[in-house]
Amino acid sequence: MHDTTALLVELGAVILGLGLIGRVAGRIGLSPIPLYLLAGLAFGHGGLIPLDASEEFTMVGAEIGVILLLLLLGLEYSASELVTSLKTQYPSGAVDFVLNATPGAVAALILGWGPVGAVALAGVTWISSSGVIAKVMTDLGRLGNRETPVILGVLVMEDLAMAVYLPLLTAMLAGVSLAGGSLALVIALGTVGFVLYLALRHGRLISRAVSSDNPEMLLLVVLGLTVLVAGVAQQLQVSAAVGAFLVGIALSGEVAEGARKLLTPLRDLFAAVFFVFFGLSTNPADIPPVLLPAAVLAVVTVLTKIATGWYAARRAGIGSRGRWRAGGTLVARGEFSIVIAGLAVATEPRIGPLATAYVLILVIVGPLTARWTQPLAEKIQAMRGVKPGGGAVVETPPKAAPERRLGDHDELTPEHAGEARGD
Repeated sequence: MHDTTALLVELGAVILGLGLIGRVAGRIGLSPIPLYLLAGLAFGHGGLIPLDASEEFTMVGAEIGVILLLLLLGLEYSASELVTSLKTQYPSGAVDFVLNATPGAVAALILGWGPVGAVALAGVTWISSSGVIAKVMTDLGRLGNRETPVILGVLVMEDLAMAVYLPLLTAMLAGVSLAGGSLALVIALGTVGFVLYLALRHGRLISRAVSSDNPEMLLLVVLGLTVLVAGVAQQLQVSAAVGAFLVGIALSGEVAEGARKLLTPLRDLFAAVFFVFFGLSTNPADIPPVLLPAAVLAVVTVLTKIATGWYAARRAGIGSRGRWRAGGTLVARGEFSIVIAGLAVATEPRIGPLATAYVLILVIVGPLTARWTQPLAEKIQAMRGVKPGGGAVVETPPKAAPERRLGDHDELTPEHAGEARGD
């Protein structure tokens, strides 16, 4: 009884605190994610008042938060849109890997961690946080922006790449034979391919089976199906986030719209728990010794991620403003980086504190770059005498009626197509 009482008190205090923090963030026009993380850091292991009774519940809630974030993101797009995005964005995925995995690998080799450490830290710096980015785009109201499918394409390619990367890293860490590593890889790829096939070929049947006029039944079926698929995917060495995302794209029409309305409040609650748990699991005393190398690595990979997003959006014909928004949005690292570091820490203990400090920096900086990269880039361009669209600033006489510029959510019409490409 005493344990239950302590759990309720701690859990109630955490949820109430999250609500107050969210209100403060809203008043100052800031995403609440950095404040959630700092609150978790203050009350985690080595913090001011450790929250022991609710730790296990918070850990489970954090897993559910990531799953719901990716499910709701998947509900925004159809399977055909996903495939189109993957077909058009695969060069961007290659650029993303080269630009962002290389700094981590080089840093590990400089620190003397060897090939396994290099592969592990390369993954830490390569993979953006789908959970953080999904929450940031929601907070900033950008899910309908023209650059959002580009961001989604890069994130999905990263998530799917984990189906190849994680089994290979696990095999390297365990020192298993080539045959054992190959078997794990085949299982992972087969799982991803099967689930994606179901989403593409039988998405309507799945939506019809899940559909219900009763909101309670729809909520239970969609949530249960998502958690089940995520758990099976993780058991087969595939990311639970990938499984949840694929469930989202498998649902369409009225089912997707109804599920989105029902699950949005749950997503917001458990997503906040996820970010707090990330802070709770970090000991503040481990951060100062590795803060300098983590900060240097963070600065380098902020620039490489912005370059990745800019390149990917440019290939898709997005204008200058959308390119900078795409680059700034991709900066945050999070759940995957921590998973990779957790796998590697037994072989290379020094990777744990460095990865924690690195992710903590970028998970705080990421929402800020998502918001401010585009305005800052435009100010720099204005100082250099360049229009946001890329041309030189030229004085022109005033016109009787100003030209109409397309907004982020305007539909493209033939007469505006060229204008939109130069937004």
